[in-house]
Amino acid sequence: MTIELDLMGHLMRRAGFGATRDELEQHVAKGYDATVEDLLTIDGQEGIVDDLLYRYLPDHQGGMGMAGAPGNLLFRMINTRGPLREKIGLFWHSVFATGYPKVTQGRVLLDQIAMFREHGMGSFRDLLVRLSMDPAMIMWLDNDENHAGAINENYGRELLELFSMGVGNYSEQDIKECARAFTGWTVANTKYMKTMVERDSLWPYGRVSFRFEFRAEDHDDGEKEFLGERGRFDGTDVIDIICRQEATARFVSRHLYHFFVADEPPVPNWPYEPPRDPEAIDILVRSYFDNDYNIGAMIRTLITSDFFKSNDARYQKIKGPAELVAGVLRLTGELRQPEPAIQTNAFHMAFMGQSLINPPSVEGWHQGVEWVDTGTAVERINYAAEHLGDAANPGVRSMAASVLSGGSGLSPEDLVQGCLDQLGAISVSDNTRSALVEYAVREGQVTWNGDRADATRRVVEMFEMVAATPDFQRE
Repeated sequence: MTIELDLMGHLMRRAGFGATRDELEQHVAKGYDATVEDLLTIDGQEGIVDDLLYRYLPDHQGGMGMAGAPGNLLFRMINTRGPLREKIGLFWHSVFATGYPKVTQGRVLLDQIAMFREHGMGSFRDLLVRLSMDPAMIMWLDNDENHAGAINENYGRELLELFSMGVGNYSEQDIKECARAFTGWTVANTKYMKTMVERDSLWPYGRVSFRFEFRAEDHDDGEKEFLGERGRFDGTDVIDIICRQEATARFVSRHLYHFFVADEPPVPNWPYEPPRDPEAIDILVRSYFDNDYNIGAMIRTLITSDFFKSNDARYQKIKGPAELVAGVLRLTGELRQPEPAIQTNAFHMAFMGQSLINPPSVEGWHQGVEWVDTGTAVERINYAAEHLGDAANPGVRSMAASVLSGGSGLSPEDLVQGCLDQLGAISVSDNTRSALVEYAVREGQVTWNGDRADATRRVVEMFEMVAATPDFQRE
């Protein structure tokens, strides 16, 4: 494996959901910097046919239910030609965790993630404004219950604690003033919905489509003092002040490092545990301010940096369930067209601990080593091995043919290396490689004379063995 191919594999696992060996070679031919620009600019919608997808994965916008929303997101991860856009949607869904139990509608949650996909690599300031106007977030954190003279602090508190600055950088009074600034930011049809609840007849004429509304008569227009500044602030003014804080730049930078570079502790630990790489955080903070809070510019800084390209950053992240399932299915060539089986595969993500649009709390999912326990590890290994060990899958057949494309025989060592290359130019530890070679030695050299059926079986079995290793769970 060349250095260029190894680095490209690393890039595509972190800025996407992995890639086949053929795709990696195409990216290497184009060059690293050009591939980075493609990742940053190609729309995540490319390769997706919405009307056909909706036919198989309805969002139940006319009634209650998650329905096909997780499958809808999984299909996009598998088939998009702009994988970074889907990855950034997943990233912000993990940070601005909004869940089904209170929103009770798949459509508005998909709309929120579509907003992350479209605007998640633009200005952080603009993203926070859109988040504050998002009906799913308003319902999730009760801003529809935030009124002039009777504030609800839920959104103001989480905006500061989990979405922008982190604990220790604001006061309880700042939370109250933030909540006052967001009074009147609500959902247009909230009154109608509550009336229907009181009548014990939810949505008798079909589900009402949520939309944002600003109610001036319910907004506290008085003077406020927030983070040391005074004025008759509204929500956008508060967000402007938040975005000017160095604490915000550091908080966003650490999130980006955690998601794209190496696992960090859960967010509640951040006030007490320093960053894994303080110099990397400093670089990202400078990019935040130098580029007017632009997230895409920060990601460009990150994935072109020495700390990202370093061998020390390789395989330092445990794949999240969505990353694992989407990555496996991109390799196997399954589910290239919408079909009911997509939702079945989305259920497997839930079995591994990540039910999309249904995070466990406003903190989102605790990631890293917390993805893996005695139950989820079995599910992760079985899922990857089952799909990559199935020669009926078109991508598996194609990869096996590539492994067998040269000569008429393979040593056990070459069999192992060929399979690692085809599964995305991945590297494994010396112990894992020794175990794989030892397994291959049991049947000796792979040979074929015209009929490749047995040789193909050997290759596919090795794919299955690689998928079952601890190394495959990392990226």
